[in-house]
Amino acid sequence: MGRDRSLGERGGFVRFWTAETVSGFGSAITAIALQWLIVDTLGRGSDVTGMVNAARWLPYMIFGLLAGVIIDRLRRRPVLVITDLGRGLLLMAIPALALAGLLSVPSLIIFMIIFGMLSLANDAASQSILPRLVPRHQLPAANARIDQAAAVVQVAGPALGGSLVKLITAPWAVLVDAASYLASAVLTLIVRVEEPPPRRDDTAGRLRRIGREAADGLRWVYGHRMLMPLALNTNTWFICNAAANAVLVPYVYQQLGFGAAAFGLAMAAGGVGALIGALFAVRLGAAFGIGRVVVAALIGYPIGWALIALCPGNGWPGWLTFGTAQFILGLVGGAENTNSLAYRQMITPDELQGRTNAIMRSTNRAMIVVGALAGGFLAEALGDRTVLWGIAAGFAVVAIALALSPFRTARLDDVSQHG
Repeated sequence: MGRDRSLGERGGFVRFWTAETVSGFGSAITAIALQWLIVDTLGRGSDVTGMVNAARWLPYMIFGLLAGVIIDRLRRRPVLVITDLGRGLLLMAIPALALAGLLSVPSLIIFMIIFGMLSLANDAASQSILPRLVPRHQLPAANARIDQAAAVVQVAGPALGGSLVKLITAPWAVLVDAASYLASAVLTLIVRVEEPPPRRDDTAGRLRRIGREAADGLRWVYGHRMLMPLALNTNTWFICNAAANAVLVPYVYQQLGFGAAAFGLAMAAGGVGALIGALFAVRLGAAFGIGRVVVAALIGYPIGWALIALCPGNGWPGWLTFGTAQFILGLVGGAENTNSLAYRQMITPDELQGRTNAIMRSTNRAMIVVGALAGGFLAEALGDRTVLWGIAAGFAVVAIALALSPFRTARLDDVSQHG
């Protein structure tokens, strides 16, 4: 029996990891640039950031379950390549419209809906291809490696994004993300992965199977003793997080008085925290149990958002408080995400990977639509700080609920139990 290869020796995983890192770097820049475009270039507030954020995730609410079933019937690599190319070309249109003076809130919403459709297919294929690139026992380490790279991106991306917005304005900073998606498509094209041929069905049979297989995926996720509380808890977490993201940039820009560069630099502290959390995530999960680590990490979210709500106005005290909060949020996010995702991938059979990932992502992103709209409009009615305090309370409920569920005892050896 041959020696088990390390992740670094698996060429397919290395190329996939590189592609994910490159596109993630551009996305971190756009996360700053797009929000700043709304509040600065277009002069709008939390209600519009909420609508644009909701548009980005609306396709997950409508097509999410169907996408998972379809992805399970396709080779994943071509899906990744085509959707990355599409997203790159789409983002290139934003600076073009800005140059022509045609960029508006309706055009941004349309772009984000199309972008969301491409991302839906890409996300389902991305998480489903990883178990084909590495053996199951290396999935926690592979997810940790991806999260570590994402954390590095979070350190450099926001700081660079803020600087680019200041130097060349927000619409043009989006071009960097467009280039990153095109580069990711090229890198993914050369990934070597063994995939079975696509399944062929007659039309009527295929429609029946799509409904049945989507139902199977729902039963697996929401009928599993350990996955159900994790899924419901994650759904609620996404409502709170989406509401927070709808409020954050208008709050920082209008009430704290940060410029784009200062905001990006403070956000980079979250990347430092995420890197540390991801570096220790696997060892913590193995030592204390995945469930306990995830629950402990969730406690950090209400602390971080309470600090953001407490931030004083313009100046160093406010900036340091905001940066500290971002560090805490990144730290707990790095530890929590690696362990919860690896657990779900390890315990789910390969034939259910695509629809399970799509179900989780579609329901979570449906919650983003709800949370983004609610957060944006509530902030306009009640004020940003009031909504931020409500968000901190919501995250506290999320942590307590999972701590009282069976998932708190989840461990790696649960992989031998399927329901």
